[in-house]
This record gives sequence, structure tokens and C-alpha cells, in this order.
Amino acid sequence: MKAIVQDRYGTADVLEFSDIDAPVVGENGVLVRVHAAGCGPDVWHLMTGMPYMARPMIGLRKPKGRVPGWDVAGTVEAVGSSVEGFRPGDQVMGLGRGSFAELTLARPDKLVAKPAGLSFEQAAAAPISGVTALQALRDKGKLRAGQTVLVIGAGGGVGTFTVQIAKALGATVTGVCSTSKVDLVRSIGADDVIDYTRQDFADGSRRWDVVIDTAGRRPLSMLRRALTAKGTLVIVGGDGGGRWTGGFFRGLLRAPIRRRHGRTSWLWPS
Repeated sequence: MKAIVQDRYGTADVLEFSDIDAPVVGENGVLVRVHAAGCGPDVWHLMTGMPYMARPMIGLRKPKGRVPGWDVAGTVEAVGSSVEGFRPGDQVMGLGRGSFAELTLARPDKLVAKPAGLSFEQAAAAPISGVTALQALRDKGKLRAGQTVLVIGAGGGVGTFTVQIAKALGATVTGVCSTSKVDLVRSIGADDVIDYTRQDFADGSRRWDVVIDTAGRRPLSMLRRALTAKGTLVIVGGDGGGRWTGGFFRGLLRAPIRRRHGRTSWLWPS
């Protein structure tokens, strides 16, 4: 089958279009014929092998998996003998390791039926970003109806889902984004939008019950100024730490993690 492969870390030049053996479905697997594959920051991190602290998990000298990609939408090609709930021909979306190929293998618990109203391209853009946003708000942020939420990076992949899910959960949402994305963030339901190039959201004049930082580039000392006394800060990923840590230790070194009655959670998309 045709696939995009990489045998070393680097820029997009390391990616090659090649013929490889098709995966074989096992007893507990689902083989999906790929119609569309999503491409988010996770793909870039795996392609470049950065931050370096992630390499023990993804491969020290080269990627453990030759085919990049996780987000996928397509049709079921075959199912394992122990799999229930899916059959060949079903339109699905979810996560499949190595989705930049004609066929990919997925676990049945990582797939759902594709809604008829979504194109394959739309469905492929949703899984990692959507689940990350849901985990940030519901599982880590413990968001409740009536609370206020600040979404930093509201115009990005995770941020746009975060704004919409927060509204669906009954929160009052403020989005932070660049000038070019103000109209987009307002159109998806944000009650208020802050253009960070013109206004400092952490000047202490306003505070929110939950702050979701989808970029992870700002010091905790700044983010704490945007939280209420019992507020919760959730940091998604963390690209601000450079090649070595990717931001994981950035906040620990710059400021204390906890407010007096608040808490901070780190969420790495998976």
C-alpha cells in the first residue's frame, strides 16, 4: 500500500511517499481504509523528535513508527474476530496509529461512527483536538455550569473545540487570540474575545474560575493573575520550553504551581 514514511527525525524533507506492506488486522483490531487523516502539532513533534525528553517514548535515534499520523476518518475494511460493534463498510472516525497511509489499524475503543453530517475531512480534524479539549474542561478543569472560563489560544485546533464545549457545558467563555482570529472565535460562541496583541488578559482587572492555556508558553506567574482564588489552571501541552523540555519544566522553574486554594493541571494530548 502507499504511505508517507520517515526513517529519521527532521523537517518535512524526511517524509517520503513509499510502498510498504499493508497492516494485518489482529483478533482485537479494526482495519480502516483511510479517507482523510488529520495533521496537528503532535505530528510535527513526532516528525522532528522534539522535545528531546519525549524520545525515550517515541524513539531515541529514529521514530519507532515509520508512518506518522493519528487522527483518521474512513471506512472499516476488516475487523478482528473478537471485535463487536463494527463491520466492514462502516464509516468511522478516531485514532489509528500511522494514519498517513491507505490503511491503518485502530483499537475499537478508539473509534466511533462518523456522523453523517460531517465530511471525512472534517471528521479527521476532530479526534485528538476534540478529546483534548473535553479532557481539559471536564476531567482536569472540573468545569461546572455557571462558571467563567478563559481559553488562551482560542483560535487554534484545541482552542476552538474548547470554546464550543465550554459553552455547551453552560460556562461563560472568554477567548484569547490574535487579531486575525477575533471574528472566528466570536462566531463559535465566545461571550467575549481578547486580542492579546492589544490587551493584557492577566493585568488583574478580571479573573476566571477556569483558565485553559492551549499553548503553554506563558509563565505561571502571569497565568495566576487571571485566576480566581479557587480557580483551576489547565495547561495543554507546552511548546514554550524549546527543544529539550517542550515547556514541561518551564512553569516549575518560573513560578509556584499552586494558588492558595486553586490547582494546576498539565494535560498532554494523547
